[in-house]
Amino acid sequence: MPVLPAWLTDPLWDQFAALLPERPAVDPAHPLGCHRPRIGDRIVFDKLLQLLRFGCSYQAIADTTCSATTIRNRRDEWISLGVFARLKQIALESYDRIVGLVLDQIAIDGSITKAPGGGEVAGRSPVDRGKQGLKRSGMTDGYGIPLGRVLAGANRHASPLLAPTLDLLEHLGPLPDDITVRSLIRRAWTTHRWDDRPKRRP
Repeated sequence: MPVLPAWLTDPLWDQFAALLPERPAVDPAHPLGCHRPRIGDRIVFDKLLQLLRFGCSYQAIADTTCSATTIRNRRDEWISLGVFARLKQIALESYDRIVGLVLDQIAIDGSITKAPGGGEVAGRSPVDRGKQGLKRSGMTDGYGIPLGRVLAGANRHASPLLAPTLDLLEHLGPLPDDITVRSLIRRAWTTHRWDDRPKRRP
């Protein structure tokens, strides 16, 4: 059984594949010219969907078609190329055009998660015996559609993350005159005016 129905994954893959640069199946610069062919991007893409769906480890999802190392390496390659960031922007713009984002009501909340592999922004978690962890400040629109998030070390206080999280609204185009932000970080309703920004079209 596929992790998601084909009517959902196939159009998503078509959009994702259009963002990928063309790569030869075999690297012509290889000194021996005889190494194994590159694992297909579609195979790795499907593996990443399985990871998102089941929340398991890379080792658990790896099989004879694709190793855990290949999944991680290809993921990092696509991140460095900005493919995921572009796909997210396309998804938000498409949703806004078809359904409509509710940007006059914004919710922001934070959470702490484990980061056993460390990372550039990971820090010692005060709630997990000093192990590596991340603090996430996430933002949604009025209907709960994710708009973005900011990451910091688990040992950082959540309140300084509010401003950079709100800055992510800049990438969504024209905004309403009044935006009511429900921030669970500061436990209060706050209303922000965006007078110096373009007005959101009806």
